[in-house]
Amino acid sequence: MQVKVFANLRQICGGVTVDVQPDGDKAIDVLEKMVIMFPPLEDEIFTEERKLKPFVHVYINGRNIIHADDLQTIVTEHDQFALFPPVAGG
Repeated sequence: MQVKVFANLRQICGGVTVDVQPDGDKAIDVLEKMVIMFPPLEDEIFTEERKLKPFVHVYINGRNIIHADDLQTIVTEHDQFALFPPVAGG
């Protein structure tokens, strides 16, 4: 599965897209695999309770997972998966 990453996550992941082979079929599985691949990512996206940090967003096929089943949202290898960190600005 291709995951698009944005802003400072591109530096952590070494590019705009990352090939991820999750060990399951949920959004959390994709993110967990990415943390294994890029350990610094963990502090950027997860709280200690293993929830997404505030203002971190995951979109699957253009839809924020908070409007689906959150981290339990089912994904397939053909889905468009995008990961956005908190972004400041004005």
